[in-house]
Amino acid sequence: MFDTLSDRLSGIFTKLRGKGRLTDADIDATAREIRLALLEADVALPVVKSFIHRLKERSRGANVAQALNPAQQVIKIVHEELITVLGGEARRLNFAKQPPTVIMLAGLQGSGKTTLAGKLAKWLKGQGSQPLLVAADLQRPNAVNQLQVLGERAGVEVFAPQPGNGVGDPIAVARESIEHAKRHMRDIVIVDTAGRLGIDTEMMAQAASIRDAVEPDEIIFVIDAMVGQDAVATAEAFRDGVGITGVVLSKLDGDARGGAALSVREVTGQPILFASTGEKLEDFDVFHPDRMASRILGMGDVLTLIEQAEQAFDADQKEKMTA
Repeated sequence: MFDTLSDRLSGIFTKLRGKGRLTDADIDATAREIRLALLEADVALPVVKSFIHRLKERSRGANVAQALNPAQQVIKIVHEELITVLGGEARRLNFAKQPPTVIMLAGLQGSGKTTLAGKLAKWLKGQGSQPLLVAADLQRPNAVNQLQVLGERAGVEVFAPQPGNGVGDPIAVARESIEHAKRHMRDIVIVDTAGRLGIDTEMMAQAASIRDAVEPDEIIFVIDAMVGQDAVATAEAFRDGVGITGVVLSKLDGDARGGAALSVREVTGQPILFASTGEKLEDFDVFHPDRMASRILGMGDVLTLIEQAEQAFDADQKEKMTA
């Protein structure tokens, strides 16, 4: 997904390789090129602006590492700022003090939400939990059936008392699922809610009613990483209307530009909890901002060299001070 951005960044860094030190003009020119690369990757403008501002400040700052050459310094700063934009540290799920923990999934139609419900259930089962999948998307044709098939493949029970396809009350289903989970010793309830083609008042009202009925510990908004800025805007609208506690990126294996993945954390103020990276139920894991930042830079070996250079320099400085 981030190939074009990775190529652009490595081209920018290559230009800095021969320089003995960075002048203000060098910093400005580099920042301008990185700004363009981020905008072309469809990163939201406010995110790009704050990223470039921090990059310039840090590149000019007094604490630029003496251990590194100019190219390494810029790579290190860009890497650290990418980690910040993506959320800093991986955040774990919030579990209820008294089970069951309730996770409500929301997202637009076609965002991969139902598939993601199955992936999350399988992942939680692998962590030793006993999840229950709840078919509360009663609008979309075949949604209930799809969840049942996914549940079967994941080896997870599906609570589906209503046939769906426009029949049944999703709020009642969601409410009943909590009692069912308690009776059958299920410690996590994953509620799959109806998506719409766009965020509208009807979707918001239904989602808010389900939220009030089940009092979720997490409201996770599923974003199709290939959709770009529109996806981020939808997450923002949903956050304001219903509230979200985290985001999951689906279809991160796609060949789109990846701007949504880089924008969503800063725009919504909510962390990226998981990422789905393929078709299979197993293609799903906790989202690690540092790993994703390294993947975008595509220069794991260079980052290791930078770390080693800094460690060697620190050891050298300590030796001088104690001598």
